[in-house]
Amino acid sequence: MTRTQRHVVTSVAELREYIGKEINVSPWIEMTQQRVNQFADATGDHQYIHVDPERAKETFFGGTIAHGFLTLSMVYGADEAAPGIKLDLGGKLAVNYGLNKVRFPAPVPVGKRVRQRVVLANVEEIGDRAVQLTHTRTIEVEGSDKPACVAETLSRIYW
Repeated sequence: MTRTQRHVVTSVAELREYIGKEINVSPWIEMTQQRVNQFADATGDHQYIHVDPERAKETFFGGTIAHGFLTLSMVYGADEAAPGIKLDLGGKLAVNYGLNKVRFPAPVPVGKRVRQRVVLANVEEIGDRAVQLTHTRTIEVEGSDKPACVAETLSRIYW
């Protein structure tokens, strides 16, 4: 499978074969000041380390950084553009169900690129009407040894 191809998984049994495996790696996405400012406007979090480049230069970050929750919010949008597996289980509705654990080990400096690596951690059938997926999602910052975010996410597909 090349980086642009996506294998289509059509059954829960086949999906279980991917438990413990990396199933997607997203393309790199630049963290722009505009994206950070839009997130600040949407959430009301205008702390200067995010929105004031001049003042943020004086901090140990050396410039503005993305909000941790902005970084976390990018985990879902990156899935659609990522090569790897694509789910087509015949479900009628897929939803975010929640998070088990989230950590922000390193900041995302504005101007840097990030990408996501996704490992399928668990597949659990919820009766005969849904399947719950647990993923470990790691957001990498280009050129950094530490990830910006590591999150265990839950999603459900309903029939």
